[in-house]
Amino acid sequence: MSRPIRIAVDAMGGDDAPGAIIAGALQAANDEIEPILVGRLGIDPKGLAHVVADQVIDMHEKPSKAVRAKSRSSLVVAHKLVVEGKADAVVSAGNTGAMLAAGLVVLRRLPGIKRPAIAVVVPSRHEPYVLIDSGANADARPRYLLQFAHMGAVFAEEILELKNPSVRLLSIGEESEKGNALVIASQKLLAASGLNFAGNAESRLLLEHPADVIVCDGFTGNVALKTIEGTASSMFMALRDAAEQSPLTKLGALLLRPALRSVRTQLDPDTYGGAYLLGLRGLSVIAHGNSGPSAIANAIRLAARGVEHHVVQRIGERMPSRVVASARPSNSTE
Repeated sequence: MSRPIRIAVDAMGGDDAPGAIIAGALQAANDEIEPILVGRLGIDPKGLAHVVADQVIDMHEKPSKAVRAKSRSSLVVAHKLVVEGKADAVVSAGNTGAMLAAGLVVLRRLPGIKRPAIAVVVPSRHEPYVLIDSGANADARPRYLLQFAHMGAVFAEEILELKNPSVRLLSIGEESEKGNALVIASQKLLAASGLNFAGNAESRLLLEHPADVIVCDGFTGNVALKTIEGTASSMFMALRDAAEQSPLTKLGALLLRPALRSVRTQLDPDTYGGAYLLGLRGLSVIAHGNSGPSAIANAIRLAARGVEHHVVQRIGERMPSRVVASARPSNSTE
């Protein structure tokens, strides 16, 4: 692009807003990325572009109601900047449900997309992979999972730069007959999808890079994602506690510190900072509510990377017409 990529940042979203948001935006700002802070800051924006929005959507509010009632909220105004062409993408660490609602109401879905889905880059012991859906759709149908798989494959190709990414379906066993009705029906659709479908994957492999793209409904994906995050956190706390037990273990920990720091960095979810909400006409990145400056900076960079790689356009162009048609209402239970 001949100008910097402009990212509308909800300055009021997140546990430590606006301070942590401004600090993260400052970290991300450079000649190629221009964060635009949106909200009622009350503190110095440190030279960053600022759009005033005098309402805030709190974490406890009902998402769809809040989005419609608070049209001047920082989260909604940030989305409107994208629609108006004044920003190229939006980032928020605020209410995830409100981000989904604002995406549907303000940005709107791409033609033929039945349900948007949250795509998260999950760090693993080997290479990162994409988990989709990780929370947008607690209930889903097989034809929705088919669309998620295609969107996840585009994401893996454009953002992780993988050719012909492998796709697997999260289930309770690798055998095709394993799983609930949703998984079994989705397995058949994915097997005939034209994607590089490698069958089912068990959750025990989620820290081992089971495939380039893991597909599931949002309820399952959100539980899996939080289990991964909690497991990694508990593991490092247990190692820290063990290292404090004696002078000998303290010495061992000192010797292992560089290696352990490398592993922690490799498994740190803040490396990417956020998740894409795919299937909309604009690019939306959801950051953790407890994001610090580093995570916010990485979420802004992730949004800019999606703009640079034209993720929204690629999904619209490359979603097979038969997959779009399969998501239209019918009498089928799929």
